Amino acid sequence: MKHSCGAVEPLIRHFIETGFDVLNPVQCSASGMDPLTLKQRFGEDITFWGGVVDTQRTLPFGSTEDVRREVLDRCRIFSPGGGFVANAVHNIQAKTPIENVIALIDAIQDFNGASRTGR
Repeated sequence: MKHSCGAVEPLIRHFIETGFDVLNPVQCSASGMDPLTLKQRFGEDITFWGGVVDTQRTLPFGSTEDVRREVLDRCRIFSPGGGFVANAVHNIQAKTPIENVIALIDAIQDFNGASRTGR
């Protein structure tokens, strides 16, 4: 498992070649860290651990609907074919509204339920 924050897209292929099979965090707000591009380029070779919601902007400052939308979007992008651990980008910071944390958890549960039932 490789822990490396920020704009690490240019290094991901090197991480894989040196034997890492998990990348944490997945800081999608950083330059070059577009979720769809990451999944398309590296999704068969590395597991993305995190990236389901931005803990610098969306989770602490967005609405519950913003959180839900981002979580569901990231789950739809990263989940196909496996290789994804749904987790926030970083630790949840102090003063993050509890409603947003609940929205994060509920959205992941809803996605997983929808995936199992085919909704």
